[in-house]
Amino acid sequence: MREDPAMPHPRKTAYGILLIAPALVLGLLSAAAAGELRISVRDEKGEPVGEAVLSAIPAGAPPKLQGPPPVAVVDQVDKEYVPRVKAIQVGTSVSFPNKDDIRHHVYSFSDAKKFELPLYKGTPSDPVLFDKPGVVIIGCNIHDWMLGYIYVFETPWFAVTDAQGGAVLAGLPAGDYEIAAHHPDAKKTAEETRRTVTIGQGSQELMTIQIELKKSLRRSRSPRAGAKGYR
Repeated sequence: MREDPAMPHPRKTAYGILLIAPALVLGLLSAAAAGELRISVRDEKGEPVGEAVLSAIPAGAPPKLQGPPPVAVVDQVDKEYVPRVKAIQVGTSVSFPNKDDIRHHVYSFSDAKKFELPLYKGTPSDPVLFDKPGVVIIGCNIHDWMLGYIYVFETPWFAVTDAQGGAVLAGLPAGDYEIAAHHPDAKKTAEETRRTVTIGQGSQELMTIQIELKKSLRRSRSPRAGAKGYR
């Protein structure tokens, strides 16, 4: 196995005593002490809810991003945003590559981030920096049915549920957290459905959250989506 030069590793002294790099010891201890929360999200009928965004807000101030801002990606594929729902931390930049053979015009008028990427193909040269928390709804000036949702959090602990309504919030230091469930079609705000949980060192907790969904206001794609007027 090849060694990763960036990874601290054990070494032996002249006396054959094994020494462990301090950074590696701290990393192992931190991983062992971290807990996780497995969450199942269901609607009022008990059906699984996909694309629900879960966030864990610690009792103290959440840690901020360190180092250069990471870059997340929201693709444009077959005249849809992929993924439709994205969760990121404040300070993250997002790239919006257009993988269609037509041009798109990406924009948002949301308070958390107003921006506009005029008609283009391929990948814009600069990603968009999201520097405030909130929900950013993105659209396309050419294709009205194209809607995407970017949830921007100050906390680094968040996840999006899969089609079975499940998600895992991992790497949680021991302590108290407020758990919030967000969804583009939720009848109530995340603040109205917050739950409190205590995470112990290395513990694995389970939680089920129920949210009521309203009928989606998302405009369906035209049956003539491939016609000239929709390109």
